[in-house]
This record gives sequence, C-alpha cells and structure tokens, in this order.
Amino acid sequence: MIHLGADDLAALLTPAAAVEALAGALRAGLDPEQCPRRSNIPVPAGELLVMPAASATYAGVKVAGVAPANPARGLPRITGGYLLLDGPTLLPLAMLDAAALTTLRTAAVSALAIDALAEPDTSRLVLFGAGPQAYAHLESALDTRELTHATVVSRSAARAERLVTYARELGLEARTGSPADVSFADLVICCTTAHEPLFEGRRVPAHATVVAVGSHQPTVRETDSELVRRSSLWVEARTAALREAGDLLIPLADGVITESDITGTLAALVGEGARPPADRPRLFKSVGMAWQDLVVAGAAHAALAGARSARPDLSVPGGTGRARRQS
Repeated sequence: MIHLGADDLAALLTPAAAVEALAGALRAGLDPEQCPRRSNIPVPAGELLVMPAASATYAGVKVAGVAPANPARGLPRITGGYLLLDGPTLLPLAMLDAAALTTLRTAAVSALAIDALAEPDTSRLVLFGAGPQAYAHLESALDTRELTHATVVSRSAARAERLVTYARELGLEARTGSPADVSFADLVICCTTAHEPLFEGRRVPAHATVVAVGSHQPTVRETDSELVRRSSLWVEARTAALREAGDLLIPLADGVITESDITGTLAALVGEGARPPADRPRLFKSVGMAWQDLVVAGAAHAALAGARSARPDLSVPGGTGRARRQS
C-alpha cells in the first residue's frame, strides 16, 4: 500500500488543485448533507476523531488524534492517518498523513467560501492564529484575493512574528496586531483553539467576510453572538453545523438567531451560484467534514496514478514537495 506523507501530498496536489477538486465534486452533485457524521472518542491524551465517507470511486476513513499537550512537547496537535480505499472493491489504496490532509482540505474549503463571499476588492486580512492552518489559510486567501495587508493576532508573540515574516516574504505588508484590528478588515480568518470569542462582532465592517474554522464542538466558538446576529450565515452543511458549530449553536440556544437564519450552504454558493446580501457581514462557519477528506485524498491518488501512467518507472513520491510550514 502506498504511503503519502506531508511532502508527498504537497508534491502531488497544489492548494489550487484541492480547491478545484472540492468545487468539482459539489458541482457534480455531491450532497454534504448526506455525509456520515464524525465520531468523537475521548482518550487520555485528548480525543480521536473517526471520519468515514464513500463515493462510487473511492471510500476512506480518517482517524485523527487531537492532543492538546503536544505543542508544548514540540509535537503537532493533530496526528493520525487517512486510509483511502478503492470504491468498488474496498481494497486499500493509500495511507495519507491526516494532519497534512486536514490542513490542505480545510484551507481549500475556506478558499471556496472566500471566493464566493468576499468582496472582489478585498485587500486587508486579519488572521487569528499562527499555526499550520494559519499558514495554509494565508496562502489560500492570497490565491483567492489580491491581498495587500495582513495583521496576525496570536497568543504567542514569537509564532505571530514568524508568520508575519512569512507574510512579508509573500509580498504583503504585514504586522502583528490586536482583536480591535477587525474594525479595518475586509477579511477575517479564525484558525485557533479558542473556546471564547476572539473579537467584538460589532467592530466588523458591513462589507467584510469572516471565516471561522477553529472548532467543531457545540460549546466552543471563535465568534460572538453579535457578529452572528448581524451577518448572513453560511455553512458546509446544515446538518453538520447544527450538530457541531458552537459559533451558531450558542446563539441559537440563547435565542439570538433561529435555524432559519442560516442563509445557505457551500453547495449553494459553489454549485448553484448563490450570492450573499451585500449590506451586512458574511460569516462562513466550517467544522470540517469527511467528504472533504475523501475528495482531496482521491484527487491526490488520481494525480499519482496519472504521474505513474506518464512515467511507468516513477516511484512513490519521496518528500520532493514543500511541506506545510509548522511554525
């Protein structure tokens, strides 16, 4: 069985290719509402997430570990593997690095949302977080809009400075900042492990887009109820959001919004060409879904098969691609 590490995945599939794979699946009629639900299993070190999905071409399951104490040990917070199977026979095809796959597909989902929701002239980004997802989302946002400025807000000053340096290498005017900087943002991206709101929702301009990807727990959120009340609300799937998205479930429980206030889904934005209202902020809340892992893992496997077809002597990639920065 083929094993694909982070470098291998990067060599096989660019972020833009991952975005196109997800968009193609939605345009072809994939229904995220039918995606199997995630299983959360508590373990002494944290939790295990088990995420299965299947299509006619591929099946797969991700077993991801979430170990909150790992960063203090110099280890990644997200671990695990993704087992990709042949759809018709269920024979194993490949094992992929789960952390790298999760980072790639999460940023690709956000890129689809940003492309559909953010104003065309979006240029000023405020980015909460400075881990692997923040790097991936910075790159995806740059691929989607012509950003000129980036402000990084993080609990770790050292990590924030490293991300600022990287943003400058990408050609942006970049600096560290504070939550109040959302007042001047066109785009706000939240990639954190925060349990409470990161900023005051009243400060977000009416033209801005907010993407929140950091949590999938009903009692945890990165955005406050005021932002949710003010915004048009977009999700990957209503079923998943109403199970796991604390950013929406907490305001729902408090009577700030109702389920009917969820404006639409990623499938409506991508497959149906839905467009958001222009007179209020747009909030896209992502919890991460198994269909996304399957589509991106399948695209990577297809890319490897295509490369081998073109060069029959080609071996499994051996780390020739650029790994996602883990600072």
